Amino acid sequence: MRYFLKAGGAVAVVGLMMAGCSSIGPGSSPAPAPIGASTAPVGGECNAQGAQAAVGKNATAKVVEDARVRSGARLARVLRPGQMITKEFDGQRLNLEVDASGKIIAVRCG
Repeated sequence: MRYFLKAGGAVAVVGLMMAGCSSIGPGSSPAPAPIGASTAPVGGECNAQGAQAAVGKNATAKVVEDARVRSGARLARVLRPGQMITKEFDGQRLNLEVDASGKIIAVRCG
């Protein structure tokens, strides 16, 4: 138990030390500019019917976000073959199942 506490403390100290090194100085490049605020609705309860048009398309970021907005969901996740997933139901989440090539084969909420 003592070792765990010491190791955890060391990790925290190293993390704090590294945070102090992240300032921008001469010769270093600035952090990338933020992408900007999205105008897409935040979402709420998922309705998979609105996202059915995504079936057959490649699961690109644009397609996934479009499906999320159309379903009214708050968030979306892409489920790949053999991927471990959590099984808890979330009525605000859109699940997009894809095949091995990344093509969406099923759309459901949860």
